[in-house]
Amino acid sequence: MSLNSYNQSDLPMPSVKEILMWQHNAFLGERQGRRSLSGNHDDVEDDMKFSQIFTPDQVDDMNQRLNLTRSQRVRAALFPDTFEEGPPTQFDQQQLNTVQRLAEPSRMLKHAFVNLINYRDDADLATCAIPELIKLLTDEDLVVVSQAAMMVHQLSTKEASRHAIMDSPQMVAALVRALSNSNDLATTVCVVGTLHNLSHHRRGLLAIFKSDGVPALVKLLSSPVELLLVYAISTLHNLLLHQDGSKMAVRLTGGLQKMVALLQRNNVKFLAIVTDCLHILAYGNQESKLIILASTGPSELVRIMRSYDYERLLWTTSRVLRVLSVCWSSKRAIVEAGELHLDATQPVRRGDYGLDTLLSGLVTVLGSSDMSVVTCDSGILFNLTCNNQ
Repeated sequence: MSLNSYNQSDLPMPSVKEILMWQHNAFLGERQGRRSLSGNHDDVEDDMKFSQIFTPDQVDDMNQRLNLTRSQRVRAALFPDTFEEGPPTQFDQQQLNTVQRLAEPSRMLKHAFVNLINYRDDADLATCAIPELIKLLTDEDLVVVSQAAMMVHQLSTKEASRHAIMDSPQMVAALVRALSNSNDLATTVCVVGTLHNLSHHRRGLLAIFKSDGVPALVKLLSSPVELLLVYAISTLHNLLLHQDGSKMAVRLTGGLQKMVALLQRNNVKFLAIVTDCLHILAYGNQESKLIILASTGPSELVRIMRSYDYERLLWTTSRVLRVLSVCWSSKRAIVEAGELHLDATQPVRRGDYGLDTLLSGLVTVLGSSDMSVVTCDSGILFNLTCNNQ
């Protein structure tokens, strides 16, 4: 058979594995030949590194990584989500390469744009949904009202839609009406939770106040459900701190008496909010001091000073006691709450019966590291001993 007549198609095609084995053996043979001629045996360890045989899939994977163009590597670093199953741009995943480090600001900017788009979408969605939700909140079917209240509460958890709600006086008014008229616990929780979310913004506070939300919130202070109490007192606290007219509205709706009654609870963080509300209402207002006195407030406040060591609560309680101790009637009630029997015509003396019992809590607070707490405590001690005749 001549060489020209030899048909190459008659030869069996070698497999990829056989080609790799042939390349590997040829390489080792060449290395060994060079060592035999030179007598150098220092390359034995190097040969061991090349003794590993890669599978075809591994070879294809390495080729795919190495064949990436520069533009593709940049694209993979800047916009990795554009590759469905894009290969990484480096073998060590624990280390960022230079392109990825430079791409980090670009990714942050992209996320900012995405968030901005989502923010706008939330605002548009809430604006379109508010008119229909207002109708549903006033529906005669209580199930419909409950579902609408739940939807509004979910919207209020996002900032953009929350601003849309507070910018709609009709929506806030519908929420307040639903809060006043509903006897369903789930509906009440959703509505008061929404009002609480709105109360973190000045416009939300103004909208609640203008919609007569204070009486509805004060009414909730008689609820046995702690979640409702926390929502109500927190919202009222924000109103008292930042909204003009809220103090008088709380006084006129019996809020002081209900807040004093809440002093019997044992949640220290809740009590800290209640006592701060009492301080805001009593400061500079003699009528409020007398209402707290008539509601046995001083004895409850002294009990709190003796019973708890939560510093925030001790600070807010000491502020209330300092304000009350300016009034002689309240001062006497505070002293009597500490089991001190004194003659109204005599100044307080350290040797009087029971004085150490009353002062034990106040002296303990004097050791606080917070100077504002120490200042309040010192003011109480000063007022108790000043002009006591």
